[in-house]
Amino acid sequence: MAPPFGSGLAKGLAVTLRTMTRRNITLRYPDAQPELPPRTRGVIALFEENCTVCMLCARECPDWCIYIDSHKETVPAAAPGGRERSRNVLDRFAIDFSLCMYCGICVEVCPFDALFWSPEFEYAETDIQELTHERDKLREWMWTVPEPPALDPCAEEPKEIAAARKAAEKTAQAQAAQAAAEAAEAEQRGEDGQ
Repeated sequence: MAPPFGSGLAKGLAVTLRTMTRRNITLRYPDAQPELPPRTRGVIALFEENCTVCMLCARECPDWCIYIDSHKETVPAAAPGGRERSRNVLDRFAIDFSLCMYCGICVEVCPFDALFWSPEFEYAETDIQELTHERDKLREWMWTVPEPPALDPCAEEPKEIAAARKAAEKTAQAQAAQAAAEAAEAEQRGEDGQ
């Protein structure tokens, strides 16, 4: 049996009337800041002390929007008779946010945790050339990075922690066995001496 004529129109008008009677929930943006989810991708912040200039982020970036310059410095030997070492020193770290597509590959591939997502989103510029932010600006955003969420108490223990715990337990058991053997040996010496 076909629905009665005009039932679709009646349903549509009912939805419209319901929506018209609801209270408006639009936030007045500049006056009221939005409540952002914890994993919001705003801008990329740089923790410069962890950067080893490995260039992995720049190589993996699909847009080639990360610019890194560095030079090598010679570090004197730590001990007499040791050899000098060389290390890379970061001269320039810049991200062109006019090219960035916020994929997060650079944050994911950084092996030394030098790049983080910051929830900052108010960095609009009137000139597109000013969207290339240098390391000073990226470092400022580091202080807006939220703390990582707490670990789930029901989650499986990480493999690294489980392996370290097992090694510590084995070492403790070996030390306890050695102490028991030494105590038994000392007791036996005490009986032999009587």
